[in-house]
Amino acid sequence: MIQRPRGTFDILPEEMPYWYKIEETAREVSALYGFSEIRIPTFEATELFARGVGDTTDVVQKEMYTFTDREGRSLTLRPEGTAGVARALIENGKCSDAMPLKLFYIINCFRYEKPQAGRSREFYQYGVELFGSDSPAADATVIALANAVISRLGITGTELQVNSIGCPSCRPEYHKKLREFFAANEEKLCPTCRERLKTNPLRILDCKNEDCIKLCEGAPKVLDSLCSPCAGHFETLKKYLDASGIAYTVNPKIVRGLDYYTRTVFEFISDKIGAQSTICGGGRYDGLIKQIGGPELPGIGFAMGITRLILAMKACGSEVEEPMAPSLYIAPLGERAQLYALKLSAGLKEAGIYSECDIVGRSLKSQMKYADKIGAKYTLILGDAEIDTGRAILKNMQTGEQSEVGVSDIDALRRLLS
Repeated sequence: MIQRPRGTFDILPEEMPYWYKIEETAREVSALYGFSEIRIPTFEATELFARGVGDTTDVVQKEMYTFTDREGRSLTLRPEGTAGVARALIENGKCSDAMPLKLFYIINCFRYEKPQAGRSREFYQYGVELFGSDSPAADATVIALANAVISRLGITGTELQVNSIGCPSCRPEYHKKLREFFAANEEKLCPTCRERLKTNPLRILDCKNEDCIKLCEGAPKVLDSLCSPCAGHFETLKKYLDASGIAYTVNPKIVRGLDYYTRTVFEFISDKIGAQSTICGGGRYDGLIKQIGGPELPGIGFAMGITRLILAMKACGSEVEEPMAPSLYIAPLGERAQLYALKLSAGLKEAGIYSECDIVGRSLKSQMKYADKIGAKYTLILGDAEIDTGRAILKNMQTGEQSEVGVSDIDALRRLLS
């Protein structure tokens, strides 16, 4: 049997209520905060991610799905959404629009990673990007939006963790301190982090290797190396979060996994879903637009993994809508009744009533079992006698109550079923 590729998954009908809930909530809350939806290509020029995400990151070096098209161009399935949105703004002349630009998207992304609970090679994200403001108020707004979505989804037991990783002015000095510290302990680093020591020592702080985690406990803290503007920005952000009533913890270990981040970085952590506990991650990326060929335009955003949100929702017992059940199931007896049932069902659908009728040739007994299985609210048995008289018996499947109804007056039947 042909099976789905490793690291992908099928979204079956019984799972869809969770997806609908997340997508509807994301759109509703985004609109409340003034964010508009944008849709971007599934694949982009490979150079976009190498320049935007960073060619020293694990994403670019190890995880991208890259291919050459028939004209020899290197293209990559998007591993994240921010770089593509930034490219779209530049290419479509949106960088000169009134600021701030507030955008959101719901997309699938692709990374070659080890599949596990909450992590797959094709994954889905709800993301938000705000461009045109370097104020801590913008950071607080984006964080508040994320907090509102998580709350509306009924996810409890989350913790907001915030940090600042500085800017191009103060980060080189911090990198120098990290290199000096880790160089003295290089033999304790995993092979990947030994390479990171040469290219980007900040990435070592994000390593999941237990030996590296222990070593990082004694590493210099980024907050001790911030320049005055970055320190002031972070302090003001904390004041805004306090004023908004959003609880947080300062975690100097948060660095995020992509090179475009600067200053504010944050994560929402769930205590309900095990090791892959980050359900939302984001931060500021003030240099990204210029880095890929646009003007100076600061930005901040986040992404939420939809499958992780679903895991958290289930763990918290979040309520979702049950799949729609038919208001009426029509059970035809014979060929003439089958034709009439299809016509009647079509008329009810046009009138806004969800109805079903037999299309596989079941016996009456089997039809009644099927109607009960799909949760039909009413059933109507239709034979030659019912067609000739224009009257049939309508049965309430919950109460068992029966009543005689006309089957030729669609409007009357619609009112009764409604």
